[in-house]
Amino acid sequence: MVETETPSEKEKGEPMSFSNQVKTELCRGAISRRCCARAEAYGALLFCRRFTREEIRVVTASPSFAKRLPELFRRAFRVEFDAVTASAAGKQTFSLTNPAKLIAVREAFGYEPEASLAHHINFAMVEEDHCRSAFLRGAFLAGGSVSDPSKSYHLELCTTHFNVSREFAALLREAGFEPKQTTRKSNYITYFKPSETIADFLTALGAPVSAMELINTKLEKHLRGSVNRRVNCDSANLDKAVDAALEQVEAIERYARSRGLDSLPDKLRATAELRLDHPELTLAQLASLSDPPVTKSCLNHRLRKLMELAGEA
Repeated sequence: MVETETPSEKEKGEPMSFSNQVKTELCRGAISRRCCARAEAYGALLFCRRFTREEIRVVTASPSFAKRLPELFRRAFRVEFDAVTASAAGKQTFSLTNPAKLIAVREAFGYEPEASLAHHINFAMVEEDHCRSAFLRGAFLAGGSVSDPSKSYHLELCTTHFNVSREFAALLREAGFEPKQTTRKSNYITYFKPSETIADFLTALGAPVSAMELINTKLEKHLRGSVNRRVNCDSANLDKAVDAALEQVEAIERYARSRGLDSLPDKLRATAELRLDHPELTLAQLASLSDPPVTKSCLNHRLRKLMELAGEA
């Protein structure tokens, strides 16, 4: 029984986080084969808030996963949750405490009913590719998060079980990934930083649309960075050109006051007059206006000669 009603992010008018966007995409897939339903539920249980002999507790802020979870447990174990509660923060908690139901869940994964629950990954559950993908999906839905790719690249999965964390990393390496691991308080974290690895992992989970969005966001960031660098470079070059033109105009005017432009050779006088008439033009533009047109290098040489003469005047 749900004790309180909590509006979803969409109902609140708040933008959906990238993590919830990924989980929404993952939850669109149908729960078809029972083996995959059990593999997905297995991943969720090993990465959920609590999985002991006395209680199963799954906490999620994803409306899509909250909707999928009861159906997943019905398909995998033919059991219903004993309690479902919702908090004001938007998280829903699914609990199983009925002893018979807990035994049914444990037996599905090969645990002895009365044995102590020392968690390890039962690799027989994930031998097939489709079951392994389902297991990874369940682990991410229950204990995973991924940052907004427009800000940073970080995907992690969190479990309270040390052995599960180590075996999970081995499973990922077997699938071609190179995860990093760390601890945070009493939790064991498996994570990825490279954007390409995160995109590949999301695709393996069954979220290719989110993976493509991550790739597109990275390309857009790279393109914007390139444009900004180009604009900054062009701006710096323009500032230099303007400063040089002003310096040339001042030198020519100084020479004109002291000796007069008529004292210059014809080519230098024509260049001086051209610069005075067009102080805003670049060297290339000024060279094309010369009569006859000259190269940029030739015009630059004449202007440097005018600067030298002005310095001597």
